[in-house]
Amino acid sequence: MNASPELIRIYAKELKLPTLAHYEEILRQAEDQGHGYEQFLQALLEREIDQRQANQQVRRIRAARFPVKKSLDDFEFKNLVNVEEAFVWQLATGEFIDKHENIIAIGNPGTGKTHLVIGLGIRLCKLKYRVRFVTAADLATELAEAQANHRLTRLEQSLEKVDLLVLDELSYLTFTKPQAELLFHQLSLRNERGSVAITTNLEFSRWEEFFPDTMLTAALIDRLTHHAHILNMNGTSFRLKQRLQKKSVTSDGAISDTKEEMKPDEN
Repeated sequence: MNASPELIRIYAKELKLPTLAHYEEILRQAEDQGHGYEQFLQALLEREIDQRQANQQVRRIRAARFPVKKSLDDFEFKNLVNVEEAFVWQLATGEFIDKHENIIAIGNPGTGKTHLVIGLGIRLCKLKYRVRFVTAADLATELAEAQANHRLTRLEQSLEKVDLLVLDELSYLTFTKPQAELLFHQLSLRNERGSVAITTNLEFSRWEEFFPDTMLTAALIDRLTHHAHILNMNGTSFRLKQRLQKKSVTSDGAISDTKEEMKPDEN
C-alpha cells in the first residue's frame, strides 16, 4: 500500500496534530541519516511537542495583556543602586510564585519599575506561569464595572486562576471608597494563595494618599508585605538620563559633548 501525503495530512488534522502534516522534512532527514522507523516517529513527535509548547507560550504572553514587550535582557541593571541584578534573575525563576510571595517595586518615576515587572512577567510566561498585567486604576475600574453588571464573581474567579497579578502604577490616582474596598478584597483573596507584583512611586507611609480608608490601607500593606520582596528602585530617572546624554549637533555639523546639569525628573 502506497502512502498518500494528502491522506496523512487529513489524519493529522483529524487527530489535531498539525505539525505531523509537515512530516516531509523529518522524513528526508531520517532517510539521509539512516534512521529507523522508531527514530523517525520519535523525531516527529518531538517536533509536535516543541510546536505545541511554543504556541502555548505565545498564548500565555498574549493572555497576560502586557502593554509593550520588554525583556530583562535589555534592562540596565547598572543604573539600580539598591537592587542586585542576581536577585532579580533569582525572582525570574518563579520560585517566589511557588511560595506565594509578592514583589513590591518602589521608586520615583522613570527608574524602570514597569520595564522590570514586564520583563519578569514575560520570562515567567515562558516558564508556564499564568500572568496578568493591569494598572491599578484599570483594575479598580474593571472590578467596579463588574460589580455593577453582576459579573464580579466571574471576574474574581478569572483572576484567581492567575499565578502572578502584576499591578502597575499604584500611585497616580485616588480611588473612591468602593473602588478601594474592591481592590483590597481582590488583593486579600490572593494573600498566601497567589502572587502579586506591584509598582508604586510612593513609600508605604504615603499610601493613604490614594486609599481613603486609613485602617483599610494599613491592613492592605500588612498583608502585601507579610511575604514580600521589596525592591528599592529610587534613583535617577532612566528617561531623564537618556535625554541628557543625547549629543547635540551644532550648526556646522560638529558633535557637541556638552551635557545639561542633571535635575530630578518632574514626572
